[in-house]
Amino acid sequence: MARLTHRHSLTTLIAFLVLLIPCLAQAYDVLVIVSRRDQAYDEVLRGFRTPRQFTERVVILTDYAEADIMRIVREDRPGMVLALGDSALAATRKIRQVPIIAVMSLGIRDRRNALPNLAGIDMFASPEHYLELFQELKKRRVGVIHDPAKSGWYLRRAQQMAHRYGIRLVVRETPNPRDTLDRLASLKGEVDALWMLPDTTAVTRETAEAYFVFSQEQQVPVVAFAGAYLTLGAAAVMEIDRTELGKQAAEMSAKVLHGTDTAELAIASPNKITLKTNPSVLKRLGIVLLGLLDTNLRISME
Repeated sequence: MARLTHRHSLTTLIAFLVLLIPCLAQAYDVLVIVSRRDQAYDEVLRGFRTPRQFTERVVILTDYAEADIMRIVREDRPGMVLALGDSALAATRKIRQVPIIAVMSLGIRDRRNALPNLAGIDMFASPEHYLELFQELKKRRVGVIHDPAKSGWYLRRAQQMAHRYGIRLVVRETPNPRDTLDRLASLKGEVDALWMLPDTTAVTRETAEAYFVFSQEQQVPVVAFAGAYLTLGAAAVMEIDRTELGKQAAEMSAKVLHGTDTAELAIASPNKITLKTNPSVLKRLGIVLLGLLDTNLRISME
């Protein structure tokens, strides 16, 4: 009887291990959640995979009618989640036990308080670089439209630095996208340049064109944050180097996978950005960039 009991226990243990081993085999380092298929996200992932080799699973949200991210996390048990874009970050809102690193998301700071397991890199280049550019452009009165709830923290940093560059920021607050046009109109004759922030209230698909109409009517340059705005009429942009952003996210992820608590990691700024200019717009406005600020200059914050 003892031998049968022992054999039964051994059989039960073997059966348990057979069931367990496939589960263990599913575990990987990083669940990568991507908002949609987009070249920008591909560039970030290329950088993410360059310095380190993580085991990963990639889920592209637009490939599914409804992706059950919680079920994937529960069943796969990844070491962490990398969220690319705002939709990807929103899809992680119920995840509490697994660390999350978010990049390419304008909403990362909004969600930090609600998700203590969240860290990542925001979409804001250091204000110093913009202020240096306005100084080089010889523009002293710079108009900024923003939503304090979205970018107030950033604008406060910029205001603290502006006087060192001889810049006066002419600020208009807009808690609602519908108010943006009125805020722009109030800047007529008051500014020498416009500064577009990555603020989802102040800059939307519906309102972005109005900045460039203002630029043409008032003959003032617009400085923005993404290369796409150059074709719309921006004089210059400070664009995040997406490949380097991926590398930066990889280094942050490595720390998390080695046991660093996300609460110990501040929301970082991008390490590297690129200044890109629109020569035809600069020429039309009679602006010549001298010194170190020239087309496609690479600026490192490392």
